[in-house]
Amino acid sequence: MYNYTGQVVRATAGRDKGDLFCVVGMEQERLLLANGKRRRAARPKAKKLGHVQVFSEQEYDHPTIQKLKQGEPVSDRELRRALAAFKEGFKLG
Repeated sequence: MYNYTGQVVRATAGRDKGDLFCVVGMEQERLLLANGKRRRAARPKAKKLGHVQVFSEQEYDHPTIQKLKQGEPVSDRELRRALAAFKEGFKLG
């Protein structure tokens, strides 16, 4: 299975539909998502791959994303800043 850790995704189902998250890990067939606000890095949301939209066609290089890809822990503040920079840099529509 492909490792989605460090990818920015948008939830397409559930109460958090439309929200942006960062994949902080994987667990069997589920992605572990956090955004640093309602969903903290210490308690990520488990969501099936079919319930998210992955922004894989867009290369996003941010220090926080690099830390996640290397397996290093990140803070909620870092996640919030990385997602804010993503929103600012790309039109999401």
